[in-house]
Order: sequence, then C-alpha cells, then structure tokens
Amino acid sequence: MTRHFRRDDDITPAEQQQIIAMAIAMKADPYSHKPLAGPKSVALVFDKPSTRTRVSFSVGVADLGGNPLIIQAGESQLGAKESIADTARVLERMVAAIVWRTFAQSDIDEMAAHSAVPVINSLSDDFHPCQLLADLMTIGEHKGRLAGLTVAFVGDGSSNMANSYLVACAMAGMHVRVASPANYQPLVEAYETATRIASETGGSVLVTVDVAEALVDADVVVTDTWISMGQESDKEQRIADFTGFGVTTELLAVAKDDAIFLHCLPAFRGYEVDADVIDGPQSVVWDAAENRLHAQKALLHFLLTAS
Repeated sequence: MTRHFRRDDDITPAEQQQIIAMAIAMKADPYSHKPLAGPKSVALVFDKPSTRTRVSFSVGVADLGGNPLIIQAGESQLGAKESIADTARVLERMVAAIVWRTFAQSDIDEMAAHSAVPVINSLSDDFHPCQLLADLMTIGEHKGRLAGLTVAFVGDGSSNMANSYLVACAMAGMHVRVASPANYQPLVEAYETATRIASETGGSVLVTVDVAEALVDADVVVTDTWISMGQESDKEQRIADFTGFGVTTELLAVAKDDAIFLHCLPAFRGYEVDADVIDGPQSVVWDAAENRLHAQKALLHFLLTAS
C-alpha cells in the first residue's frame, strides 16, 4: 500500500522516531542512500512562494540520486483545466513521488487518494508536517531526547505550525502548550487528535490564552509569523490582536535558562520575535532550517521504501 505524508499523524510515533534517526544518519553521511537512483524524478509542485522548501527538497532529491521536477503555480493545468484527481493519475505514471505546497488540506488529501506514488504535504493551510520533522530533529540534537520535554508555541494558534506542533509533539511524547489569543485557536481536530495521542505516548496538551502559563519551565519556545501568505490585508488587525504574544527576551526568560528557540521562517523581527531572541545564543533557528534537508531526505527514503 502506498504511504503518504499528508499530515503529521500519517506515520506512527515509532515511525517518526525512525525517520528522525535516519535523518541524523543522513546528515552525517549525506550520499549514503540512493532510492531515487536512475535518476527517478520527484514532482515538486508550488502553489505558494518558497525558499527553504524548494531548496531543501530540490537538493534532497538530487542527494538521493533523483531529479527534482519543479512545477510552479500557473505552469500546469492543475486546478484549472484539469482536476486534482486527473493530475495525480498523470503524475503517478512519470514520477516517483509528489511534493505539494498548497492552500487547502482537502486538496492534498484528494491528490493522495488518487495517487499510486507517495504524496507529501510540504505545507498546507492546516498542517506543516515536514517542518515538524526538522524541528523535532533539531530539538533532539540539542536536548538529547524528545520524550518528556516541554514545548511552548506562542502566537497564532490557528496556524498550520500550531496544529502540527500539537500533533507531532504529542506523538513524540512531549508536553506541548499553545498560547494564543482566544480568537486564534488551533483546529479542534488537531487538538483532539493530539490529546488522544498524548494519552498513549505519555505526553500532554495544553491550549491557553496565558503566555506565562505556556512558557513556565519550557525546554523549547517556538513561534511563527503572525501574517502568513494570503493574510497581508489583515496585517494591522493581526498585529493588534497579537499584542503581548511576541517572544521577547523577557518572555523567553520565563522558560528554562537553557531553553532553545525555534521559528520556521521567514521571521519578522520586532513583531512575533525580538531580534535579540532570534539572533541570540538560545536560537537554533538556522540548525532547523538546515535540518529540513536531512529530515525530508529521510522522509522520502521511508516513503519510497515502504511503498
């Protein structure tokens, strides 16, 4: 059966650990695995602008012996003259996998439902599971473990990052807290899924409007931009709504002294995070950016060899 990665819980907690361990091994020996030798091609479809996703997947596919085939929005019939299902049926006959950065989660689900090759969600409006593999890898590198650690996500709880943090960290047996304004809450489905998984892995889930409650004794502090792609027209309102939810040096001090800071980028200094935090000694943002490459290579290897 073809395996897909539409959202964080498309893999099991054990498989999550397996992929992260492989990512660490691939980081140490980048050209050790060639599941795409041929070279086979991987379709990299971008409906949204991208820097890290495009570069990391392009380099990763090449490292694995394959050919990255980049398809930009407007350069194909996808979603215009041709349905998602028909596009999947065409692509599956020519490529080894499909990586899609798009808007609606339902579109990713539809692509996967009609594809005989792995479909990877490289970002949707609801989830950002590839980023979480990289972030968990980074946390493990700096903390030596994942299970039992406390992670505080501060900012837009309705974002794809907050939803993925809830689910992926619960899978890793972590205590995940999301602090956000009352009208920017995570998806109910993501919260309920994370709560169920946490009861099985020894983790826990907390969603709160109290930033200090989320940050106290946290091992990891995370935020994301307040103004994602497509929300530019609401910029002033969102900035006002998130007052008090920016990660400042004072707020970071509420966490543990050795807490690390993560941000999936791009970052807007002075809004969701202070420059002194993201450019400071507790920031591991650049390690996580690099680890997108290694984590996605491991994910591709897992899906291609499991299919």
